[in-house]
Amino acid sequence: MKYRRLGRTNINVSVVGIGTWQFGGDWGKHFEQEEVNEILDCAEEQGINLLDTAECYGDHLSEEFIGKYMAERKREDWIIATKFGHNPGRPDLSAEENWQPEQVALQFQKSLDSLQTDYVDLLQFHSGNNDMFDIPGLWELLQGYVAEGKVRHLGISISGAADVNHQTDSATRVQADAIQVVYNRLARGPEEVTLPSCQKQDLGVLARVPLASGYLSGKYKPGSNWPEGDVRHHRAQNDIDEALATVEKIRQEEVPEGVDMASWALAWCLRHPAVTTVIPGCKSVEQVISNAKAVELVED
Repeated sequence: MKYRRLGRTNINVSVVGIGTWQFGGDWGKHFEQEEVNEILDCAEEQGINLLDTAECYGDHLSEEFIGKYMAERKREDWIIATKFGHNPGRPDLSAEENWQPEQVALQFQKSLDSLQTDYVDLLQFHSGNNDMFDIPGLWELLQGYVAEGKVRHLGISISGAADVNHQTDSATRVQADAIQVVYNRLARGPEEVTLPSCQKQDLGVLARVPLASGYLSGKYKPGSNWPEGDVRHHRAQNDIDEALATVEKIRQEEVPEGVDMASWALAWCLRHPAVTTVIPGCKSVEQVISNAKAVELVED
């Protein structure tokens, strides 16, 4: 495994991490604790030290799986990143209410309880819009967690294109040290403004969806689809086929002969000097090993 400094922090993270949305049950598979333990044990064996989770991955379910795992391991061996803002346990609240400081405080305490830890390494604003980002008192609350030692560093996980410039450019002002953004061979928009801004501010970059939700894994051909219960199921078949046709063209024209496409796609993200780490999801030990092999294609 190879490691990079996360922006201006003193944290070194593996260039391949693990995204854990799948543990929440939204990717067509429900997990048992034993399966999660095997995946995370394998990750440790591969030198992976970064886990990215969130409050809304199964209403803290992903965090609970991680917490039960960590309860029997050395917490300090891992870099745990989680998020806040969607508050799935309170459907009675409006989206704006979920982002109020008092609700964020409740969400974060539940995350700590679920993770069975008294601190997280990275706490991230989770895909809210600019109005939510600028709610009075929010960042003061978060900065207070840093001062108390409950959070080592703050981050911003950005979703909509309309929000990306304001939130990225505000990172230093709100004392955030990392940006999480969708970046892969099919989604190169961050190269225009986001990644240069991160370099200028010396921010860590977590590239999420680096395999384009599996499209860049090389496993699927036009005509493929996903079952109900998988978050990819809703996409129109024509759009799926068009994306997979593009992937096939990339495979033929850009992926070297004999190189696994998934490994190539992860290494492709990591070739950008702004990118610190990629955080692909994985459903099995085999996928963890496959993802970790991307480091063989990454230059120091």
